[in-house]
Amino acid sequence: MSDSLTDRLYESLERQIRSGAWAPGSRLPSQKDVAEAESVSRTVVREAFARLSAQGLTLSRQGSGVYVAENAPYRAFQVTREELVELADVIKLLEIRLAVEAEMAALAASRRTTADIVAIRDALERMAQTGGDAEAAARADSEFHLAIARATQNDYYVRIIDFLGVRLVPPRTLYLRDESEEGHRRYAEMIHREHDAILDAIVRMDPSTARQCARQHMQESLNRHSRLSTVAR
Repeated sequence: MSDSLTDRLYESLERQIRSGAWAPGSRLPSQKDVAEAESVSRTVVREAFARLSAQGLTLSRQGSGVYVAENAPYRAFQVTREELVELADVIKLLEIRLAVEAEMAALAASRRTTADIVAIRDALERMAQTGGDAEAAARADSEFHLAIARATQNDYYVRIIDFLGVRLVPPRTLYLRDESEEGHRRYAEMIHREHDAILDAIVRMDPSTARQCARQHMQESLNRHSRLSTVAR
């Protein structure tokens, strides 16, 4: 019960900050005042305030109180690991990736250097050598996409792909949990073929095909997760 009260209070306080009801630099009511106004315990208020601070929305000043951070309304976009536990959330991320990665691959194909090709190929080879180590495969997968991002020569692609990191790679346990070892092997081979097709188009400096292959790769992943979501309902 306490957790749900904390969640509701945190969401209410966050809304007021995001909406500008409490402007950057303004002082929040004291924990005692909030507890009385919301009819909750000081513990609930303390936990909600701690979350605001952890999210960079507020800062404490010794002996003065808690204030809205100057950059609170402009907090950077985030995707946390905790948000990718549910299948529906993974699908949302895949929908974003579908658009981003298709254009990223096309740019990489038109701008890549020889060094970029070496880096992309190395990541793909590491992925093939991970065997049944899902975590190592996920790391190599994210490195593959990061190498493509660097090949665009656009730092913004690098920054977003670097930030997302392993979040780019949906946990296989979501859709391979009932599969045999042979099923995992077939899946790894399929992913390798899809990645290899993207690499081949980038090597040949063929933006149209690179875009198509990257989009197909992401669409297949989205389709797999969507089917699983339908079965789970």
